[in-house]
Amino acid sequence: MKVPRSTFRRIGKIRLAIDIVFAVVFFAFASVIGAFDVEFAPLVPLIAAFMSAALAVRRLNPALSLAIAWVGAIVQMLFGAPPLASNIAIFGVLYVTAAYGSRLVMWIGLASAGVGALTIALYLLAIEWLFTDQELWRTILMLMPIFGMALFGLALSWTAGALVRALRRARENREAQSTAEAEARAEHERVRIARDMHDVVAHSLAVIVAQADGARYAAAADPSVATGSLETIGQTARAALSDVRMLLAQLRHREAEGPQPTIADIDPLLAQVRQAGVDLVVDIDPAPQGDVPAAVQLAVYRILQEALTNALRHGDGGAVDVALAWHPGSVDVMIRNPAAARREPEHAGHGIIGMRERAQLVGGSLDVERRAAAFVVQARIPWAVPRREDGIPDRPAADERGEQRGGWPS
Repeated sequence: MKVPRSTFRRIGKIRLAIDIVFAVVFFAFASVIGAFDVEFAPLVPLIAAFMSAALAVRRLNPALSLAIAWVGAIVQMLFGAPPLASNIAIFGVLYVTAAYGSRLVMWIGLASAGVGALTIALYLLAIEWLFTDQELWRTILMLMPIFGMALFGLALSWTAGALVRALRRARENREAQSTAEAEARAEHERVRIARDMHDVVAHSLAVIVAQADGARYAAAADPSVATGSLETIGQTARAALSDVRMLLAQLRHREAEGPQPTIADIDPLLAQVRQAGVDLVVDIDPAPQGDVPAAVQLAVYRILQEALTNALRHGDGGAVDVALAWHPGSVDVMIRNPAAARREPEHAGHGIIGMRERAQLVGGSLDVERRAAAFVVQARIPWAVPRREDGIPDRPAADERGEQRGGWPS
């Protein structure tokens, strides 16, 4: 019978060579030991050949190994031979069915252990009863311990293989989990860098385009305006180039975070947008008090940057309202563009998605909606409030001071 090639495992040439050498040595050992039994001496090499062949392919194909061992055992029983030294190979065959066989082969191996123990007991019972004058019931009582020992030995071999199989699966699961976690961290890092790249490039290009368009129309009347616009374009391009280089460095060296914008960079951001021709109305009340977590500062800066970039790109020249309310333990951010949004919020592009992710990463929330003829971005970001030794917050959190909510320009 031809065994399908797909049933063979890949064990490597070295392991296969070791198994074959071991099988040859085992054949020689079993043949020499069995040669002392003069009556069955011609049969010993044949049975040893079957069992050695089963050992040779035990890791390459456990199912084939089990089948060869069964054929050898049946041939041995047909000739009425007693237990031989080569029968030790059966323990190794049952081990590999549980350790390396498929799920079906594993359970067939367990069944073979039970059936094999019963077959050994019945075979010895038949020999004892046919060739001796002992009563049948005495023979049965004598062979019951033999059945128990055979079952224990065969089942123990199978159990050892099952334990090895379980340990191997557990190791594979740990490796798969580690790989998945590493891929998740890498994906998170790629998303973060892509988000930073979008924020930097989109904002800088929007400012450059606005300055270039303004300079083209104003140059005819006042050349100094064009000079100022070109200066702003140069500063914006250099800043963007520096940020892009920093992001590229992070791509090369994953450990390098690099400096990130803080709330101290908000004023230069607002000045840059004003230079691009946007009329900003800024309201910061209350002002920041105490230390604000760096992650919150970065989120607020990036949300302002993206929202003002959208206002610059899609605005109609009207004033843009910006409101910041720094409460103890939280901050409220609002940007309102008087120009109607060109797209519905639910069909927003990467910029709005990035702003929402920024807020969610630090435990906050962000809403984007139309209000009459305005496009409003509103975010709320909380953080832990420092506590005194008695466990009482130094200042009440924003959630406990409802009067601090709101305050947006109407």
